[in-house]
Amino acid sequence: MKTANTNFPVVCVGGSAGGLDAYIRLLKHLPSDMGIAIVIVNHVRTVATLLHKILPNYTKIPVELITEKLDIQPNHVFIIPENRDLHVLNGEFRLKPISKPHGWPDVITVFMRSLTEHWNGKLIAVIVSGLDGDGAAALCGIKEVGGITIAQKPDTAGQPDMPESAIASGCIDFILAPENIAQEIVRIAHAESETR
Repeated sequence: MKTANTNFPVVCVGGSAGGLDAYIRLLKHLPSDMGIAIVIVNHVRTVATLLHKILPNYTKIPVELITEKLDIQPNHVFIIPENRDLHVLNGEFRLKPISKPHGWPDVITVFMRSLTEHWNGKLIAVIVSGLDGDGAAALCGIKEVGGITIAQKPDTAGQPDMPESAIASGCIDFILAPENIAQEIVRIAHAESETR
């Protein structure tokens, strides 16, 4: 039985409406060899995601659509498929039917909570442009396990609802534009590599 390596940092980037602009601005400023995994949790329910086809135009980091039991690896960008809840177990992604089929989805919150329970490495939670407040409910839990939380500066977001909800949780460490979020992730990744 393989022992999963779960001691590298995972960055969960949660967004929805207006998120594409933020993802592009973020990824353009990230080097491809930081030793972290980036998971983009875009809360779409029924529309098939095209992020795994669009984002490789803006980054040298490999971009992959998540499939069941896919290994979480550093130096990759992973994209949640539509209409699924995302979990982590034994260093792998697990996909489940969406738990909230009506109303605003809470896929970002679900994934962040799974990370706090099943991931040993540093956690970085990033909330970018989107409607509603998905993700906000899990941010204090990320901080409780020693993670770092970042919200996109609302005036740089196409839809400021999600960042504003995140800030209102009282559990945000940094409020930054996407380019500065990238700088902060690089700084954290560098600090983590020195302690490993």
